[in-house]
Amino acid sequence: MSLGKSSGNLYKVIAAAVMIVILVVTAELFDLQQVLRDALSWISGLGILGPIIFAGLYILACVLSFPGSILTLGAGAVFGVITGFIAVSIGSTLGAACAFLIGRYLARDLVAGRIAGNEKFKAVDEAVGREGWKIVLLTRLSPVFPFNLLNYAFGLTKVSLKHYFFATWLGMIPGTVMYVYIGSLAGDLTGMGGAGRARTTGEWILYGIGLLATLIVTVFVTRLARKTLSARISS
Repeated sequence: MSLGKSSGNLYKVIAAAVMIVILVVTAELFDLQQVLRDALSWISGLGILGPIIFAGLYILACVLSFPGSILTLGAGAVFGVITGFIAVSIGSTLGAACAFLIGRYLARDLVAGRIAGNEKFKAVDEAVGREGWKIVLLTRLSPVFPFNLLNYAFGLTKVSLKHYFFATWLGMIPGTVMYVYIGSLAGDLTGMGGAGRARTTGEWILYGIGLLATLIVTVFVTRLARKTLSARISS
């Protein structure tokens, strides 16, 4: 790789970091979803650096407790199913790990104050003491528990970072696949707003079959996780 090309990539990374900071500030002043859409539009033009910058943005969104659904859907629209899934999986898992470490070492009192009196988390905390990573996995599969709050709250439990990391990654796979796939149906960010290019009948049939299969698997896994989690917590 030439020096000029390396410098160009470095400038892009620096520009991306500045862009992320600007997004955080403007998110407080403008509509957050539109800000994230604008970020995705910008990232889509970065080429091979796009998924890397996207993962960094997702990590920041997790730490700041921003809703990740628009980013996950956008990844499917911008990168497609495979690359989108990889980018979201890396970003969301690393972001959850960062929040976990912040909750454990840097903001214990703040996190403890947010979950004080939360009977649901108390039950989860006790179950984690008995079951460890299994409870982390089940809570990630179940939408009953808030993702962003749990990222920090698990830092106060006895679960190890290693077990938390891999259980979080595995537990988020079904939901990530579903949302990225749905986002890919749009084809681009314009399509997410309802004005994408016209698709052929065959394309819609294939997409429909894939979406139906994804939904069935996700709903099945979610219900199974919810039932199992309820039994483990109450035991």
